[in-house]
Amino acid sequence: MSDTMGQLNWQEGGAARSASWRSESGWPAPKKVVVADDTMNADTAYRLALEGTALLWRGDFQNARQLLSALVRRIEHKSDRARRAKAGKAPATPSEQFHRHRLQQLQRARTLAMLLIPFEAGHVIPLRRAPDVREACLEAYGPAETPYVSSLRELLGVIGAHEWRRKGVRIPALDANIHPWYGVFSPVRGEYVELVAQAPLPKAAKLAFDIGAGTGVLSAVLARRGVERVLATDMDARALGCARENIARLGLAAQVEVIQADLFPEGRAPLVVCNPPWLPGKPSSAIEYAIYDPDSRMLKGFLGGLAQHLEPGGEGWLILSDLAEHLGLRTREQLLGWIRDAGLDVVARHDVRPTHGKASDPDDPLHAARSREVTSLWRLRAIEDCTSRRSAL
Repeated sequence: MSDTMGQLNWQEGGAARSASWRSESGWPAPKKVVVADDTMNADTAYRLALEGTALLWRGDFQNARQLLSALVRRIEHKSDRARRAKAGKAPATPSEQFHRHRLQQLQRARTLAMLLIPFEAGHVIPLRRAPDVREACLEAYGPAETPYVSSLRELLGVIGAHEWRRKGVRIPALDANIHPWYGVFSPVRGEYVELVAQAPLPKAAKLAFDIGAGTGVLSAVLARRGVERVLATDMDARALGCARENIARLGLAAQVEVIQADLFPEGRAPLVVCNPPWLPGKPSSAIEYAIYDPDSRMLKGFLGGLAQHLEPGGEGWLILSDLAEHLGLRTREQLLGWIRDAGLDVVARHDVRPTHGKASDPDDPLHAARSREVTSLWRLRAIEDCTSRRSAL
């Protein structure tokens, strides 16, 4: 259990108890813990969770799920009251709205993470009406040789990820499913996949690099489009395993090689593709590394190293949403400046509007920005290989 975060200590039955602590979000073990069961009401549980007191559940598992739902309702009710109280005040800037939303998300997650579930060795839950989660936890965590404690909310995420992995996500461009692993971002936003499926390939693009491959979906699309060899890179162990499994499922292992590398593999290619995290910011959990890019590290790293890894006349494809621009987290001028400073020029840009539910949900806290979001595939070349067309953009 290499990702445990120390020990959880508590008092139970007049004796000191302890178990290994697991948190994918990287949160330390709670210092205050009380034993809870079916006799605890939701209001008491909510008050304790807000105070930072964890509830180690000893009652019926399904009742724990109901209690978690009750906590969610109380958090949402509190958020609704806060929104109504701010309704008459001066509107916040998009950046202020985003940071406020992130803080609320973090506080919500921290509160809900206070409801804890015990596990015996082998990922067995010793509670009444507990489901068999051994396969799901084994996929997410690997073997568990000793007892441990984790949050119910995290466990439900593991169970949900197991279902995603089992059923897969349909990718029209492949006419097949991609099976995401726990902790690897699922390609549910199909518009960026379609951009890669439809953009014109550079001439003689027999080799391509897929930087930050994740599930391997873009590598698979490139291979299906006729690219003879694709080198897919990632640093995350789960992503590497996930990509290899998906590539093998699709029968593309002879074309696609998945390797561990920080951004670029060695050498040059006529096509280098990257779909970095779209928002600058600090991730609060493993899965958020696919969404938040601290200090735009991956975006800047890709742009900064692209020219050195392109063959003469080759193209780099940057797939990026402009949501960060609408949220005031990055400007178009900054992005174009990073492109220019990296010795690159823009050959063309292909745009598409997202079709996911939040883009048209007026109740979403970031609706004003999401409603204007555009996802783009930027086709980039080294400046010495093309005539500048930046003014057309």
